Amino acid sequence: MPIQVVNGAKLMCSFGVAPSTFVVLPLNKVMSGNQPAANILDHVPMTNIMPFGMCSAPTNPTVIAATAAKLGVFSPAPCVPATSSPWIPGAPKVMLGNQLALDNTCTCLCQWLGVVTVSDPGQTTEMIP
Repeated sequence: MPIQVVNGAKLMCSFGVAPSTFVVLPLNKVMSGNQPAANILDHVPMTNIMPFGMCSAPTNPTVIAATAAKLGVFSPAPCVPATSSPWIPGAPKVMLGNQLALDNTCTCLCQWLGVVTVSDPGQTTEMIP
């Protein structure tokens, strides 16, 4: 069964070089494992989803510019998440703050084509059906 994702969870991006820590603000007023629980709308860059170190997405304009500056030698650039759409698919049977709850099987897409996944949900006791 999937696990509820909470504040402090570890995230990874398919084009990032380092894990990131997920930040869930206590707006939904639901706790899980003594941390605020997340829903699918907790996808805001630099509020919920922090940088993943360097970005190596070939579609990222910053990476393109860094590569051009080095005369075509591929050059990663600092990550600035661009997650403009909610996590998918969400837990279909659990609502949290009038939105689907976020479990550890959900993904979030970056507009530079990276896929953000949950590598550690931040707690291990609360399952979601």
